[in-house]
Amino acid sequence: MLKKAKGYRGRRSKLFRYAKDAVMKAQYWAYRDRKTRKRTFRYLWIQRLNAAARANGMTYSRLAEGLKAAGIGLDRKILADLAVTDEAAFKSIIDQAKSALEDKAKSKKKAA
Repeated sequence: MLKKAKGYRGRRSKLFRYAKDAVMKAQYWAYRDRKTRKRTFRYLWIQRLNAAARANGMTYSRLAEGLKAAGIGLDRKILADLAVTDEAAFKSIIDQAKSALEDKAKSKKKAA
């Protein structure tokens, strides 16, 4: 336990009782924050996608619906990276999603 608490300050690194408490709390935070980091990155990717989609005349929810209709299986991380680094590729994906949404709307009108 004292080896795990090696870099802590004061009695937290010298005395077993305090080192044990400090290490237990640190492990709890590390576990909790690994989950939180995944959540915050997902929020970041969605915000980036929403901004890029709105710049191309579409909202994030319509983009997600269009991607599903077009059968494009890229995840949010890859799409957000494309939106930031390669705008031309992202624009072509947006165009594919728009056309898939239009086809979906046409087939819905024919069915009705």
